[in-house]
Amino acid sequence: QTRSLLGVFEEDAAAISNYVNQLFQAMHRIYDAQRFPLGGDDEVMTSTLQQFAKVIDELSSCHAVLSTQLADAMMFPITQFKERDLKEILTLKEVFQIASNDHDAAITRYGRLSKRRENEKIKAEVMEDVYTSRKKQHQTMMHYFCALNTLQYKKKIAMLEPLLGYMQAQISFFKMGSENLTEQLEEFLTNIGTSVQNVRREMDCEVENMQQTIEDLEVASDPLYLPDPDTTKFPVHRNLTRKAGYLNARNKTGLVSSSWERQFYFTQGGNLMSQARGDVAGGLVMDIDNCSVMAVDCEDRRYCFQITSFDGKKSSILQAESKKDYEEWICTINNISKQIYLSENPEEIAARVNQSALEAVTPSPSFQQRHESMRPTVQSRPLAARTSSTGSLGSESAGLSALSLDSLVAPDTPIQFDIISPVSEDFPGQTKSSGQSGRRTNPFGELGGSKSETEDSILHQLFIVRFLGSMEVKSDESPDVVYETMRQILAARAIHNVFRMTESHLLVTCDCLKLIDPQTQVTRLRFPLPNVVLYATHQENKRLFGFVLRTSGGRVESRQTSICYIFESNNEGEKICDSVGLAKQIAFHAELDRKASEKQKEIDRVKEKQQKELNKQKQIEKDLEEQSRLIAASSRSNQNSGEGQFVVLSSSQSEDSDLGEDGKKKRESEA
Repeated sequence: QTRSLLGVFEEDAAAISNYVNQLFQAMHRIYDAQRFPLGGDDEVMTSTLQQFAKVIDELSSCHAVLSTQLADAMMFPITQFKERDLKEILTLKEVFQIASNDHDAAITRYGRLSKRRENEKIKAEVMEDVYTSRKKQHQTMMHYFCALNTLQYKKKIAMLEPLLGYMQAQISFFKMGSENLTEQLEEFLTNIGTSVQNVRREMDCEVENMQQTIEDLEVASDPLYLPDPDTTKFPVHRNLTRKAGYLNARNKTGLVSSSWERQFYFTQGGNLMSQARGDVAGGLVMDIDNCSVMAVDCEDRRYCFQITSFDGKKSSILQAESKKDYEEWICTINNISKQIYLSENPEEIAARVNQSALEAVTPSPSFQQRHESMRPTVQSRPLAARTSSTGSLGSESAGLSALSLDSLVAPDTPIQFDIISPVSEDFPGQTKSSGQSGRRTNPFGELGGSKSETEDSILHQLFIVRFLGSMEVKSDESPDVVYETMRQILAARAIHNVFRMTESHLLVTCDCLKLIDPQTQVTRLRFPLPNVVLYATHQENKRLFGFVLRTSGGRVESRQTSICYIFESNNEGEKICDSVGLAKQIAFHAELDRKASEKQKEIDRVKEKQQKELNKQKQIEKDLEEQSRLIAASSRSNQNSGEGQFVVLSSSQSEDSDLGEDGKKKRESEA
């Protein structure tokens, strides 16, 4: 806008210069016309004009006076304006252009500073160069603007004062014979002269005010000449919903090469716009509604961040000039992505959101008192109610309303902002089988010919998520645990300026939840579904969701711990929770079916065993009956013979010895 307005003033100055040149030529012709010779060497002319000698002498003296008056009152002011004021404008324009080019060159050198092999001497020289060039440009610019503003007054004087001198000279010339004419014009000319004096006094006052303003601005703007001001003196504004400024944009010129172009960027509603120098209007760069923004390590440059569109098809890498601009751009785009700008008081809502995030580190008194007042209900609550805590958003438990903040999240609990893959560390609660680490996993359960552990699962849903952080919690009985963890993680990110987020694919199956690297398809983390005891979305920001994983290891061995994981999705938080709930329902019914099948198999085994025992009993009874018939027949045939009786007794004793103790008891019972 400043350069556009400056162009208007420069065009006006060029038009004034052109007009003054033409006016100067016209007035110079009038001045030259008054100096024609009234006499000459021509004797005829001399003799002819002798009779008019007296009149000619008087007329010649009048013309001489007129010529002198025109030189002083008409030619001198316009010559001064042409030779001094207009040339000063052209000189200041050239000096301003040189200072602007020097500033651009210094900014370019500063942007190329290495963050890895940073030389303090070179950095100091470059920063001093930026400071000097920026100060020189600012001072030159202010003096140039002052001269342009002064020109608006001087052009009035330059136009009116020569004409006033011309008219006064002409009146003096004709005053001897035109008293009536002078009486008619004297009042008008007097008013013109008064106006010229008023304009001159107003110009002097304006110049004095502008000089004072320049001195004040030089003193106030001195710290701003540094390219990277101290954030302690110039705090970062995190509640902005609009921002504009110069950024360096990376443009790829080849497979591995890229170039950086400095352009003016600004936000307009939910759009990010850019405008090159000399363009009439800005052009659309990206729709930043529901976009994601994160800090990135880009080549050899500092203060770089990446903006990714909602669908992930378009991204831009930009470099800010200072750390303050870098953090403000990220916060502003993050506020716009939440569509806060659509509300009536966007900055107030953004401030309230950020303030609530900062206050999340310390429990609020009202929240603490609310839980303290309801603490006795914890002791009377039955233990079986813990099973009702698992669910998506909207499932409420009467248990957590009686818990204090200390029972939700342990004080001074460390927060993990990065994903630690099982390849590099055995994460607590993560079952790490041989061959699992580092294997490429297809989101649909195929592992290149080998049978996947989720191949038999009837549910496969894939979501794009970004990991925000995780921390250990002391309770897993209500979604309030997830809400409190979200607040503490977001507050910690805001306080420690952590903007980087790891993007992954979340695969939901009936057996587990998997975090998959979108580039290499390697499984980063695996969460067994039975261990996921709680899951919920944020009450206001539906893009945030989290779940609690119950693990067997922790700070203290041989006790279960609960870890809450928080993610950000593309407006799919409720869908993810619904998908996890559906997976748990399917797994629950499958477990019921499995238990019912095992119970039925156990019943069948018991029945089969009983049937075998029954068949064995029947066989024994049949054998006993057969023995009884043989004994009875033998008794009838040998009842009159002692030898036969001896044989019977002997056979009975032999049979009793064959049957054993069980047989004897059964025979006695039958008898």
